[in-house]
Amino acid sequence: MTTTTAPRLEEITAGNLDAALGIRVRPDQEFAVSPVVKSLAEAFVHPGTAWPRLIMDGDRAVGFLMAFFDIDWHDDGGSVVRSGLWRLNIAADEQGKGYGRFAVESVAAEIRRRGGKEFHVCWHPGPSGPENFYLGLGFRKNGEVVGDETVGVLELD
Repeated sequence: MTTTTAPRLEEITAGNLDAALGIRVRPDQEFAVSPVVKSLAEAFVHPGTAWPRLIMDGDRAVGFLMAFFDIDWHDDGGSVVRSGLWRLNIAADEQGKGYGRFAVESVAAEIRRRGGKEFHVCWHPGPSGPENFYLGLGFRKNGEVVGDETVGVLELD
């Protein structure tokens, strides 16, 4: 990872909001992930579910993630409860430096801390989508599709 310091996660605050809103993925990736502003709006209306964090390297905002914990996956009263990654936006000029891996490892650690055993993520298929990234980190397709997104799961030890 090319960094000046160890990357870290920060809560979104009034002081770093503009930095979070400034995170932009590559144009060819915009189909695959909503912009940070939409994620923050969703976090606002799902305060007990969404876990938005800014990915920082020193004083530079390099990405944004939003995780979810113990949600009712099918919205049917709790038959399938899951935790995972809702959004991951790594700034276009910061990709390929290990920040995405750091984000996934950080969410995995938080799921473990909360007692979870599985890490779920969904992705849009496509040549510039994140499928190879997630599969390379050990996620496996579980055969589910949500909307037009593939569902992947990573077993946590």
